[in-house]
Amino acid sequence: MQELGSGALDKLRAALTAPVTYAMPVGESEVPLNEHLGRRLRIEFLGLISCTHCGRRSKKSFGQGYCYPCFQKLARCDSCIVKPENCHFAQGTCREPEWGQQFCMTEHIVYLANSSGLKVGITRASQVPTRWIDQGAVQALPLLRVATRHQSGLAEILFGASVADKTNWRAMLKGPAEPLDLATEAAALLARHRNGLEELQIRFGPDAIRTLDAATVPIDYPVLEYPQKPQSLNLDKTPLIEGVLLGIKGQYLILDCGVLNVRNFTAYHVRLAAA
Repeated sequence: MQELGSGALDKLRAALTAPVTYAMPVGESEVPLNEHLGRRLRIEFLGLISCTHCGRRSKKSFGQGYCYPCFQKLARCDSCIVKPENCHFAQGTCREPEWGQQFCMTEHIVYLANSSGLKVGITRASQVPTRWIDQGAVQALPLLRVATRHQSGLAEILFGASVADKTNWRAMLKGPAEPLDLATEAAALLARHRNGLEELQIRFGPDAIRTLDAATVPIDYPVLEYPQKPQSLNLDKTPLIEGVLLGIKGQYLILDCGVLNVRNFTAYHVRLAAA
């Protein structure tokens, strides 16, 4: 085995190419992954977790890479990150107003995607198309551009009455989703929720919530073979994982022994090697 890198893991980096180009940050290195398709990889957990924010050693990772004190105090770990309709900045109770101003009070995109089927989602405008790739979407279509994360959460709740807002990771990893006509789906969704959308525009102003006339973005992933029954791998339970890399999709490494969600193990110190 040839060692490729050693140190703290971070989420996979991805570039929208055909197929998507992936790299795995390990310590100070970013290891290109596409070139290792079909090769045997070894990922060894070294028994150390260091908080991605303060660097403190931790026996357990909270919120994908934070120690417990940081998880308790940082705004980026607050419940409104998962439920932006409850934005603490909008309520005047944000733990870190400066952070909230930079990351939440900025333009967001409300989009439709096809990952394990049709879903609605939100992301910062600067995170397009990264967010779509992280979710394993094979198609994505920007629907609205809104002024803040809070407003994007309210729009997602509105559309969520008709469309799912979560990805079924097992279905996503079994193969590419059947193609959808996202433009037609978007037109139907906007028509169905016209009144609710107009209410949001009256509340926040027409310039704050704008519909977009965008094209569907297709996304192809570097996968040699999809698993029929994806089995999740866990570095806490199996500190040494070794298998042939059959593909990469979303934040998952698809190995012949199971699938590993790399993002779930942010801040875990590992040694990465390939045959």
